Amino acid sequence: MMNLTWAATAELRGLSRVSRQVSIEEVAARFKRNCRRAGSDPPGMGSTAWLFGDAPLAPVAAVRWTALSTGSAVPLAHMRSSWQAVLMGAHVSAGRSFRYIDLFAGIGGFAAALEAFGGECVYSVEIDPAAAAVYERNWGHSPLGDITKDANDEVVSIPPHDLLAAGFPCQPFSKSGAQRGMEETRGTLFWNILRIIHEHRPTVVLLENVRNLAGPRHGHEWDVIIRELRDAGYRVSAKPTVFSPHLLPIERGGRPQVRERVFITATYDPDSACEADGVPAVIENISQRGDEEWLLTTDLPLGDVEAAPDLELSAAETQWIDAWNDFVELMWAEVRRTDGDGARLPGFPIWVDAWVDAASLEIPEGTPRWKENFLRKNAEFYTKHRVALDAWLNNWPVKEFPPSRRKLEWQAQQTPRLWDCAMQLRPSGIRAKRMTHLPALVAITQTSVLGPLRRRLAWREAARLQGLPDNFDFGGQPAAQTYKQLGNGVSVGAVWNVLRAHAERDKAILERSETGRALYRAIVTDAPKTPDDRLEMVVAAGQRRYREQAAHKRLL
Repeated sequence: MMNLTWAATAELRGLSRVSRQVSIEEVAARFKRNCRRAGSDPPGMGSTAWLFGDAPLAPVAAVRWTALSTGSAVPLAHMRSSWQAVLMGAHVSAGRSFRYIDLFAGIGGFAAALEAFGGECVYSVEIDPAAAAVYERNWGHSPLGDITKDANDEVVSIPPHDLLAAGFPCQPFSKSGAQRGMEETRGTLFWNILRIIHEHRPTVVLLENVRNLAGPRHGHEWDVIIRELRDAGYRVSAKPTVFSPHLLPIERGGRPQVRERVFITATYDPDSACEADGVPAVIENISQRGDEEWLLTTDLPLGDVEAAPDLELSAAETQWIDAWNDFVELMWAEVRRTDGDGARLPGFPIWVDAWVDAASLEIPEGTPRWKENFLRKNAEFYTKHRVALDAWLNNWPVKEFPPSRRKLEWQAQQTPRLWDCAMQLRPSGIRAKRMTHLPALVAITQTSVLGPLRRRLAWREAARLQGLPDNFDFGGQPAAQTYKQLGNGVSVGAVWNVLRAHAERDKAILERSETGRALYRAIVTDAPKTPDDRLEMVVAAGQRRYREQAAHKRLL
């Protein structure tokens, strides 16, 4: 729901700058006008009972609606919430540029970008209570709910909106062989999205999903999504828009995180939706940074976080890294001795369990070709450097390490030491990368280890990777919960730039309607180049709404 308190305050100031009182006749006239603009008939106006109810909304001091028919002043907090969207304006409240809905909202990555663009959320939904609680703390309204209850065969209880945003789960669709339209998606959450789209026809649709949705394993699902959006009247490219925040300069919201995601952006254009085969992707999956490299330490930045036990490395973890750090330093000297100045450490996974003399290597029949290649390379590597590797094995109890810690994936190029790298302690081994940018945050426990700082990435630093400002409040929940939520989230900078590029691509279509023009102005003309210029402000505004509502609930 939109924030009625804030909206009504702005409307009241516009209607009566002196008394800040509004007559019921003015309210009724506004309501009738907005109903007609929305294409519906207003209810009977003989009574004012429909206007008021018991919906608890944050009160605004000294601001009241005046019902002249009774001579009483009715608190704004008691206005019936079901009439919020229609009552407060033909499209959006004063000071807001467009209305949006936030589906599968998580902690509010989409909300961060859309609020910074000047949008107003009229509906949000998130089924996970912990994520919904964080969302509410920062955006001032709770999204806790189930989209299947709000958008189904019987009802679509979602208000009109101009932009639909959804980071929806990837689910397989039916493969009956026949193109059955929307029925082909029934049973998936994309079907519920389609119900909303068919009901309200928002001007812009913005969907986000994992990279694999555009891969060969999900070709059928991809084709169905594009076809269904076009059948609903939308201009949408069949070419995937794959993008990552590490491709952007920091002054445009970029972050040092390789997080490739697929974005599907569509504009309602029923006259030409079926002629969209040549529509390009809105943004190319190439770097916009030129030759400039990221530097985690200063670009994120690292540091300035509270010490916490969950950041510390255990004695066992420190021993694993110490042992492999010794290996890296030893092997740099060894390969330079044998291969000269152009030497490199092996690029294939180094697995201690596969170190045997190449002449005695036995590969079982039926071994996959990739694994056979891996075994041969490790045997050849061991045979060439046997003396140095045996000395290393004698100095460290590597063969007593867990199997996953007897393996190293070196992706750090010329970095001289393992402790100089960013590391992931993965089930498949220790992966080392340069301290330039980090791999994608994931919703599992693979938090990056920052070698130079000898600790894990802090949750506040992880939030920075996703583009959230430092005043974003996670409410003191366990760090593991925060990491999970961030791993499930969207990059604010990526959303910002993809949506801007979409509006620029479809400018000619957007300019045909009042709503489209308002969207273009908000997203392109009036917006800064980076969401960072506004994020702290819009988060603080959402937190104020949350505190006001919490205070009001305590008074009830």
